[in-house]
Amino acid sequence: MSTLTRRSLLGAALLTGMAACAPTNRTSSGGQSPNPSGDLPQLTLGLTYVPDIQFAPVYVAHHFDWFAEEGVSVTPRHHGAQEKLLGALQTGDEDVVFAGGGEMLQGRAEQIPVRNFGTVYQTYPCVIVVPADSPIQSLADLRGHSVGLPGEYGENWFYLLAALQEAGLSRDDLDIASIGYTQLAALTGNRVDAVVGFVNNDVVRFEEANFPIRTLTIDDPPLVGVGFGALDPTIADRRDDLAAMLRGVKRGAELCTSDPEQAVQIAVEYVPTLAEAEQQQHALAVLKATTRLFGDEFGRQDPQRWAAMATFFAAQGLVSQPVPATDAYTTDITA
Repeated sequence: MSTLTRRSLLGAALLTGMAACAPTNRTSSGGQSPNPSGDLPQLTLGLTYVPDIQFAPVYVAHHFDWFAEEGVSVTPRHHGAQEKLLGALQTGDEDVVFAGGGEMLQGRAEQIPVRNFGTVYQTYPCVIVVPADSPIQSLADLRGHSVGLPGEYGENWFYLLAALQEAGLSRDDLDIASIGYTQLAALTGNRVDAVVGFVNNDVVRFEEANFPIRTLTIDDPPLVGVGFGALDPTIADRRDDLAAMLRGVKRGAELCTSDPEQAVQIAVEYVPTLAEAEQQQHALAVLKATTRLFGDEFGRQDPQRWAAMATFFAAQGLVSQPVPATDAYTTDITA
């Protein structure tokens, strides 16, 4: 099973209980917009997995018809574990996909001509979490300890490898445990000494559980966060449409930042599991943590970070063949 397939399968597990819920009629599982906006050009935006608050900027823009105002009709589309991360992009069922920069780099290495045209998370979302009273005070202190993470794939795995490099450690210096998406239970149950998780998911859950933690971070990780990607022909032929989509999402992100409570209420239309007040409260905390990752310039590309990641992935054996960083992203499309 490929890395990209495993991420689709296990990413769905992250949202336990949501996979059985079908998307509302505000999103589509196919490539056609259910309500085309006149004669506007059409884009199907693949958000992967199942509906979730992390996609609120897209939901908000769709709700207010901001995509149409910017000159494009966008249909959000969720696909679950039955599809590869970039599969619908390859078949033409999606025009754009929301995915990690590292996964797009891996896609290029597998001869998939995907290219990131707008990085959404300017801050990489992963951290290493330890109990507040842990003797582990720095990344170097991980030596001899156990670290849990979903598995040896995806953003958590990339971050752990970067942390080991930063600390001058090797994989053999610690006990790496694949625990699935059970970071909260694994750490609170003393099954591992540390976990790798997302600041806008796992850290929120620890806070909600009133379990005191500390986070260990890398000041400047050689990793690019999630963003929007399209195939090279789409980027070459539909730059104006992609820029219009990016502007619409930017407007959605701005509302999510300025009025997250309203954004959560809008997301209820798109995320079936947000029907209850308790679920909405959790979603609000996740959304607030997510908006802090957007940075000051929505969609900005960091050429130095891309170059560092390409070098890092090649050195760590995370790509089947080296990929020039400039093959994996473009700076020609802005919001």
